[in-house]
Amino acid sequence: MRSSIRGAGRTWSLSAAVLVAVVLVAACASGAAAPAGQAGGAESRDAVGGVPPAASAGPAALPGKGNGSNAYADAAAFNDGAKILRTGSLQLEVKDVPAALKSARSAIQGLGGYIGASQQSSDGDTTVASITYRIPAERWEDALDALRGLGHETGEQTDAADVTGQLVDLDARIRNLKASETALVKHLGDTGKVSDVLEIESRLSDVRGQIEQLSAQKANLDSQVAYASLTVTFAVTIEAVKQVSDSWDPAGEVDRAGASLVGFLQLAANAGIWFAIVWLPILAVLGILTVMALFVLRRFGFVRRDAPASPPAPPAPAEA
Repeated sequence: MRSSIRGAGRTWSLSAAVLVAVVLVAACASGAAAPAGQAGGAESRDAVGGVPPAASAGPAALPGKGNGSNAYADAAAFNDGAKILRTGSLQLEVKDVPAALKSARSAIQGLGGYIGASQQSSDGDTTVASITYRIPAERWEDALDALRGLGHETGEQTDAADVTGQLVDLDARIRNLKASETALVKHLGDTGKVSDVLEIESRLSDVRGQIEQLSAQKANLDSQVAYASLTVTFAVTIEAVKQVSDSWDPAGEVDRAGASLVGFLQLAANAGIWFAIVWLPILAVLGILTVMALFVLRRFGFVRRDAPASPPAPPAPAEA
């Protein structure tokens, strides 16, 4: 009985020792984990307080180095710095002018543009149309590609002019004039003389007129920069054989040949008339005068008639 009690006591003592060891190990582990949690909390507090983590200063945070949309936005912002005025002309040969005009209008409207001016003429079966399109500057190349696909391109010319300096100059002049306007208005309220009031009002009118003029110029230039101008000429494609056959006019050739013959006969008749009326009497008079002169000269012996040459004597007969 005592031996069983002693064995049970040893078992409970061993279990208690193991339990105490487990509790001590858990306490040490919690104590070691506390600094790490405090450090994490401090790092979180720094982020909340406005201090970015060190990792946020990496390459991913640099502008233009992120996704494609950010790079495209940076490129667009760079291009917006220069104000480019684009103009151009394009000549196309198409099979059907009305159908090509309809397709071109749909394509330009789809790009956000519109028709600024149009002109169309027809000569029999030949139709020529000249359309000026206003195209958003950023869709210029898209518009050219869309229009080129409507027919055969026979000519193209594009121009680009940088008007950034003009716009900056207009902005500066407008700002200076507005500052002058403000100063004049303030001085107008401070003065009490009628002469000063009239002079200030005259200067104000002049300054405001200049502001309106420069503002209109700037608005027009901004519109030309925002919407490029492209003049497209549409013409029907004419085949060489058909063009030659259409240009041949037998009746016209007969008429022209007859006209040439009549002209030649008229020329010959005119020459005969002039010879009979003018030259024939002149030649007759000259002939009569020549005969009379020879007669007079022979009469007075200035001109002698040569004696006729005697025939040669016949040979003498030979003696027998």
